[in-house]
Amino acid sequence: MLLHDMAFYAILSPMAKTSSAKKAWRAALRRRVFNVRRKKSMKDAIKDISKILQEKGSKKAEEFLPTLHKAVDKAAKRGVIKENTAARMKSRIAKRIRVLAG
Repeated sequence: MLLHDMAFYAILSPMAKTSSAKKAWRAALRRRVFNVRRKKSMKDAIKDISKILQEKGSKKAEEFLPTLHKAVDKAAKRGVIKENTAARMKSRIAKRIRVLAG
């Protein structure tokens, strides 16, 4: 996430009234930065492997598969996506690689 995005959210006044609710708002903004970063790395990995599969590079895709699994599993572990969603993504990509490999 870019710094100006964070500044935009910092300008927004939370609807919270109590100090604990305001603190929770600030914490949520900090967590959002990490969640957006994890989701972006996961999506980038998926795009990269999809690009490789479009070029019919099954060997290269198989080599890249652990990187994809790592990004997806990290996102699932931290709650950015659900565990079943992660499993489904990994399964579909692996299936595409198997079909391409023949």
